[in-house]
Amino acid sequence: MRTFWAALLLALLALLPLTPAQAQAAQDPAPLEFADAAEERRFRGLIAELRCVMCQNQSLADSNAQIAHDLRREVLVLMRRGMGDTEIRQYLVDRYGEFVLYRPRVGATTFVLWFGPALLLLGGGVRVWRIVRQRSRGGDVPHDDTQEW
Repeated sequence: MRTFWAALLLALLALLPLTPAQAQAAQDPAPLEFADAAEERRFRGLIAELRCVMCQNQSLADSNAQIAHDLRREVLVLMRRGMGDTEIRQYLVDRYGEFVLYRPRVGATTFVLWFGPALLLLGGGVRVWRIVRQRSRGGDVPHDDTQEW
């Protein structure tokens, strides 16, 4: 009987890593304090334009991930060092890539992102126009006298 309980205990311990972990939102140890309202406005505007590198669909302002807390603190430190908004964005792009920007710059690597949907829409419009034009000329639909209607 003793070996049964030992085997059961070992089986339960073996299954323990398979249970889902209870994820908890990261807690910011100390809220950010701003020198004045202008600094806070600038900070809020800047973090709204930056994407959380972990969450992917949230800005730094909206994300509750630990890395977002860290990046918000880093942005504030960079602001206080005298860096401009453009310099801060470039610093984060150098570190994390264009992905960190909600509005990536137009370039060779982002050309398809910016103009791909318009090109697809234009191509589809041209294709529909050609089909309509072909059918209006009496295209490839033969007349069938056996139809009852």
